Amino acid sequence: MNPEIEFREGLDELAATYHRVLQLLGEDPTRDGLLKTPMRVAKAMQTLTRGYTQDAHKVLTDALFAEEYDQMVIVKDIDFYSMCEHHLLPFFGKAHVAYIPNGYITGLSKIARVVDIYSHRLQVQERLTQQIKDCIEDTLHPMGVMVVVEAQHMCMQMRGVEKQNSVTTTSAFSGAFNQAKTRQEFMNLLGK
Repeated sequence: MNPEIEFREGLDELAATYHRVLQLLGEDPTRDGLLKTPMRVAKAMQTLTRGYTQDAHKVLTDALFAEEYDQMVIVKDIDFYSMCEHHLLPFFGKAHVAYIPNGYITGLSKIARVVDIYSHRLQVQERLTQQIKDCIEDTLHPMGVMVVVEAQHMCMQMRGVEKQNSVTTTSAFSGAFNQAKTRQEFMNLLGK
């Protein structure tokens, strides 16, 4: 899906809702600067939530290869942007993903696509981290998976406590990563 061209059903209704939101905020949606804002915001929201229409498991299985490699595979520093489901404000950062193959590998870019699909939904960072891990685990059946997500949250920086330099880190792991030594190897390779 090219998010700049293809939009989902309900776009006009979503734009009408944003028109009303502008009114409720005390703005005049008919003034020059805001005339096209409701549709722009509706399109932006559909783009930011396009992950609902994508299948992360299929992305991995479309590039599944038999391979006897049984050491850690790491894709680190995967940039992502998501929307906090509590305030509809962005959070963004980097995801680091590792898995130990068990007879099958997937295309490296597919790991980044999994992050992209789950981050393009209304989210909390904890669930995002778990969904990435679960998808890789359930699809590739590796000997282990570990995901670390580091993010800045606009809901903490723009409102509420207004802490500008805070970073939230979450992790999820399974299988071989249940061993502290394996987790530490992953963290060392990340340079953490």
